[in-house]
Amino acid sequence: MTKQYLKPLALAASLSLALAACGKSEHAAAPAPAKPASTAPAKAASTAAAMTAKPKSVFDVSELGPSSEACQDFNTFVNAKWVAANPIPADRTRWGAFDELAEKSLDDQHQIAENAAKNAATAKAGSIEQKIGWLYDAGMDKDAINKAGFDPIKPQLAEIAALKNSAEIATFLDKSFNNGDSYVFSFGSGADQKDASKQIGYVFESGLGLPTKDYYLKPQYKKIREAYVAYITKSLELTGVSDADAKKQAGEVMKFETELAKASLTPTEMRNLDNQYHWVTVKQADRITPHFSWQKFFAAQGVDVGGGFSLSQPKFMAEFDRLLAHAPVSQWQAYLRFHLISSSSPALSDAFQANRFDFYGKELAGQPEQRPRWKRVMGGINGAMGMGLGQLYVAKYFPADAKARAEQLVTNVRNALKNRIEHLDWMSEATKKKALQKWSLFLPKIGYPDKGEWRDWSGLDIQQGQWFADLQAASKYNYHFDLSHIGKKTDRKEWGMTPQTVNAYYDPSTNTINFPAAILQPPFFYAHGDDAINYGGIGAVIGHESSHGFDDQGSQFDGYGNRVNWWTAQDKKQFDERTKALVEQFDAYTPIKGKPNLHVNGKLTLGENIADLGGLNIAYDALQTALKNHPKEAAEKIDGYTEDQRFFLNWARVWRGNVREKAAELYLNIDPHSPASIRAIAAPSNMTAFAKAFECKPTDPMVRAGKKQVKIW
Repeated sequence: MTKQYLKPLALAASLSLALAACGKSEHAAAPAPAKPASTAPAKAASTAAAMTAKPKSVFDVSELGPSSEACQDFNTFVNAKWVAANPIPADRTRWGAFDELAEKSLDDQHQIAENAAKNAATAKAGSIEQKIGWLYDAGMDKDAINKAGFDPIKPQLAEIAALKNSAEIATFLDKSFNNGDSYVFSFGSGADQKDASKQIGYVFESGLGLPTKDYYLKPQYKKIREAYVAYITKSLELTGVSDADAKKQAGEVMKFETELAKASLTPTEMRNLDNQYHWVTVKQADRITPHFSWQKFFAAQGVDVGGGFSLSQPKFMAEFDRLLAHAPVSQWQAYLRFHLISSSSPALSDAFQANRFDFYGKELAGQPEQRPRWKRVMGGINGAMGMGLGQLYVAKYFPADAKARAEQLVTNVRNALKNRIEHLDWMSEATKKKALQKWSLFLPKIGYPDKGEWRDWSGLDIQQGQWFADLQAASKYNYHFDLSHIGKKTDRKEWGMTPQTVNAYYDPSTNTINFPAAILQPPFFYAHGDDAINYGGIGAVIGHESSHGFDDQGSQFDGYGNRVNWWTAQDKKQFDERTKALVEQFDAYTPIKGKPNLHVNGKLTLGENIADLGGLNIAYDALQTALKNHPKEAAEKIDGYTEDQRFFLNWARVWRGNVREKAAELYLNIDPHSPASIRAIAAPSNMTAFAKAFECKPTDPMVRAGKKQVKIW
């Protein structure tokens, strides 16, 4: 029953996106009981030793295709052999470099959780170790969970069955949110776009069981809608509702959600910052939803929103209010009943878990098999106490010397970005001055929270052998921890990702670039690897996240996280023309074989595509500076390839992988990241350095020459 709470924009600018949408993760807070062993300051000598160590061969060139392929399709050249030899595991929708590393991280976390469970009896009472041990042990107790069936949600089902009118429905929503369960919309904290130094409340549209509004309204998704109705029906039947009544209620749920869908935004529309922030006073909000009192809602949550909050999508909330006033109570009951069951299913018996997987796993994403129980349990633990688990993870698995060299790489790549800005030929000095001011205020965060910034978990009461109840308690605890930020000063040092997450992100509201410990590993980063491999991997990741500060969204914020226009009109026009060319480039890609009508959405993926292009250019510049300082390394080939070639080889290797067809179609509709196979080739094709490194001709497919070449940062 753990929930994630949306932090506006913070994780939208991430390096990669899994099928589950990025949401607001746990924040850093008070000091934890113990400091991880790896948080000791790294010595400069360790970085120097890493930089001077003889480079190792860390790229298996036997995986490469014929050299003639490099200028035709670089992804095929680098990755086709690996993809053919590494089929997607049955419990996955995709498999590649990110997934391999994520699996390694999960194995490491699993070992920590198993050990914690074994030692829970002797662990310090109330410690993170004991709580995680109890959580793991309870989640793995299949017999107890199956015996309980849906008993854990019977009290809530009874409350829903007793609802008589819209006023009682509103009260039920107030109470449910307070317990960590959200329906219809989401509520959480985030930096005020007009004054990022303070945290305010944000209400966002939500409430749909299908991925986007198009799945409710467009004819090509008719079969998915039918499968969804079947899923709703079976969900209700599993709680004892008769077949006939379950089918009737499922139809009502579909009607209800279709009305919500009509008022919802598409993923592309949601990227428009004007659709993410709409400041209102409580009285103004009540006029938008006259049948739902925000004053009562906030009082039920125990939060004071002060002068107001962001009711980010007023049109959607007006439709919510219309349904609250006019939809039959029985329709509301069906909707609430189903969403209670569906959101609870991962923590209920096998029948509920299998039913949910059959729709969301098999039908929507094409995944043949459900993940093993231990992996699902680890998912629950990460949702409940992810940052607590991360504290144990970095203590065991993240060496100080890795952080030290990563910090040096961040410095070098950031300096390359500064140099790029200073020498842009299309930007005026006035705008450059503002851009450099923003650059100077970047805050890089590497590995894990600083000393004293780990969350305090003493307020979370975990009971031994109570899987569902403990997840519910964690959901409520994390929700109220999030709400506790409202009205307070924004803390730039808090993290939106756990250290064990294989990803990275940029947060425009704090102007921070964030690199969790788990991504600072091969193939992204080698503590003793050669410069080219590291700059083509983690260096490009650093460049990517830094470039997000200047993508189509990030460029609308200043260095303090405020949404202000720091551009001259002419410079903004130039920027928009260049980004339009990038949209057109990506609109032309058709990544799914046999389906030429399914294109990448260049507008939806624009921010990530700008970051890829800028990040790779910046990382390449940083590599050239590093090689000037190590001329011997620059002159030597490793495995027959130059440093420039190895730089691009590792960039493509990072994006190697395969994805199931259903999942690929789903990602095209919801994911602001382009498919990995496209990311491997798109940015390099715009770089003269790539064509030079592999001696490509101007007419080769991997070369976008002349007016076709896109240059931004």
